[in-house]
Amino acid sequence: MATFLYKLGRLAFRRRHFVALIWVALLTLAGVGAASAPPAGNSSFSIPGTEAQKAFDLLEQRFPGASADGATARVVFKAPSGEKMTDADNKATVQKTVDELADGSEVASVADPYTGNAVSKDGTIAYASVKYDVSGMELEESTKDALEDAAQQARDAGLTVEVGGDALQAVPETGATEVIGIAVAAVVLVITFGSLVAAGLPLLTALIGVGIGVSSITALASALELGSTTSILAMMIGLAVGIDYALFIVSRYRAELAEGREREEAAGRAVGTAGSAVVFAGLTVVIALVGLAVVNIPMLTKMGVAAAGTVAIAVLIALTMIPALLGYAGRRVKPAGAKGRLLGRSRKGEPKPDRPAGPPKANLGTRWASFVVRRPLAVLLLGVIGLGAAAVPAASLELGLPDDGSQPTSTTQRRAYDLLSEGFGPGFNGPLMVVVDAKGSDAPKDAFDDVAGEIKGLDGVVAVTPPAPNKGGDTATITVIPDSKPSSVQTEDLVHAIRDAGGDVEAKTGAETLVTGSTAMNIDVSEKLNDALVPYLVLVVGLAFLLLIVVFRSILVPLKAALGFLLSVMAALGAVVAVFQWGWLSGLMGVEETGPVMSMMPIFMVGVVFGLAMDYEVFLVTRMREAFVHGEKPHQAVVTGFKHGARVVTAAAVIMMAVFAGFIGSSESMVKMIGFGLAIAVFFDAFVVRMAIVPAVLALLGKKAWWLPKWLDRALPNVDVEGEGLRTAGERGSDPDEDRELVRA
Repeated sequence: MATFLYKLGRLAFRRRHFVALIWVALLTLAGVGAASAPPAGNSSFSIPGTEAQKAFDLLEQRFPGASADGATARVVFKAPSGEKMTDADNKATVQKTVDELADGSEVASVADPYTGNAVSKDGTIAYASVKYDVSGMELEESTKDALEDAAQQARDAGLTVEVGGDALQAVPETGATEVIGIAVAAVVLVITFGSLVAAGLPLLTALIGVGIGVSSITALASALELGSTTSILAMMIGLAVGIDYALFIVSRYRAELAEGREREEAAGRAVGTAGSAVVFAGLTVVIALVGLAVVNIPMLTKMGVAAAGTVAIAVLIALTMIPALLGYAGRRVKPAGAKGRLLGRSRKGEPKPDRPAGPPKANLGTRWASFVVRRPLAVLLLGVIGLGAAAVPAASLELGLPDDGSQPTSTTQRRAYDLLSEGFGPGFNGPLMVVVDAKGSDAPKDAFDDVAGEIKGLDGVVAVTPPAPNKGGDTATITVIPDSKPSSVQTEDLVHAIRDAGGDVEAKTGAETLVTGSTAMNIDVSEKLNDALVPYLVLVVGLAFLLLIVVFRSILVPLKAALGFLLSVMAALGAVVAVFQWGWLSGLMGVEETGPVMSMMPIFMVGVVFGLAMDYEVFLVTRMREAFVHGEKPHQAVVTGFKHGARVVTAAAVIMMAVFAGFIGSSESMVKMIGFGLAIAVFFDAFVVRMAIVPAVLALLGKKAWWLPKWLDRALPNVDVEGEGLRTAGERGSDPDEDRELVRA
């Protein structure tokens, strides 16, 4: 592989005009496709194999035209102090609002509060339920404007009016902190390279890659039903890995220049060595993201595949466009150690005259690695104990999906949620819909009544509506109001209790009872994700373990990498629980409402963090492996790996943390939590696991770290990540037939 990539790097360097033209054309094509694509429609949230989804599908069959997947809105009214909603003036205002809402072209129905028993017991709060024919993402802007205008007119009449539900669902915004994250990345690159030109190359290629990836997702969003969160995730991961992959190749290029090689040769060697690490690091990320398909949640699968596609683009750009841009940059990208005037060096890169010449001072990476090699056991114990302490809050992990109660208090959805809780109880924001399928029952009506009676006798139930049968009389819906909020453990217990009671009724009457609704769907999603976590871990970690065996030609190094990942991801989950569930530093992070951790977070963090953790493992340990293969002793190979790789890995980790942390400013709670979780996970993995635990373990293992059974060594393909084959290939001059050899290869 190293030889092939070496040729590819030299070809891209020589044919830079052609390579740049291809990528600019792809970016233009993707941009045109995104601009001309129809707006994204409904991002379907189906959960195959769950009872809630089965009930939802049954509703669509038995209640045709009911728009089971249509958007909903609850317009909540509160009377001024000292008045009631039953007063004549207030009642007239509400009636006028209901009439205006009913005139909408996409409105399926509007329930009058006074005929639908939707006034609180103290008479101060009432609500009107609005049902639409299409989903929240498909609603016309005019329909949303009409909803907001109707609410505003009622406010002008003196009432407090807020709107909940998904009718006002908006595309999440990431905020200014995303730009700050990119700015931090730019500063780190300038400090690392000491040159604006060298620092600009990774940023430019990462932005082009993300532009192609996100534009492609936008162009396909309508056809593939991709949600808005999909493009944000792709942007988040694409920016981080795109900058990192380019950073490693540019850094290796400068190191090759410092050894006296010509620029084209240096570009080829950089792509052949660091590029090989980029390929395998990218493969681990892609495996982790595509592996999310095993959960069998279509939305999660689409998010993973889209992000994996953006990572693949980042790898291809790093391998081709970086050497092409290095060709354009020419002498403006200086050898390692020969920085320009930007960081206090002279024009020619020589030390300033007033600085006395002397032996080169060991860099911080060398000094740190030497310290770890001398005291490996102490460093190992300190790192493991520290991560273990950070992971303690993960034992209290509670899972759920965000609802309007997790929105900022500045939003009308959150204020509507609070008003409904005040007037009707916390469970009113998460009603359960019970669907009774009595097609196999001899007495459907009796079965409906039996189910309603069983539910009324359960603990934690505030109200049960009478069964509402369909036209055929074989299916009915029953609405159940819990006395606890939607995301609570008590509500989850009630859902299971209703299902158990339905099983007893089915045994007597033959009628099947199913529980659905957003609250029940959230509970089923959490359970499905929990059940899928272990199989997902086995699949992803197993495949990546085999891949790393091929890369490092070792058994213990990949095993150490996997165990170190588990430490970092558990510590990161502990930090997420501490901030988003317990409320530690919640004000600093902009978390206005603590509650259960998003149910997708554990499995999502396992997938993404594993892929990103392997990036640093591959980049850092391949330099150690390279030194060991070239004859250095194990301890010295560890120090050499840090000498060449620690500064770059540190810069890459800081950049990735800055990019992820930039998404903490998002208005979407899920994106905020993902941004924080990934940023803290990169911190733990890069600076504790890879920078401390990894060298400590390798120092303790010595030569045993690189042990591989002879039979397995013969069976594995030699991918030559260390670039051993370039020792002879790199001595050749420029071959005019090399382009044709690459095409044949």
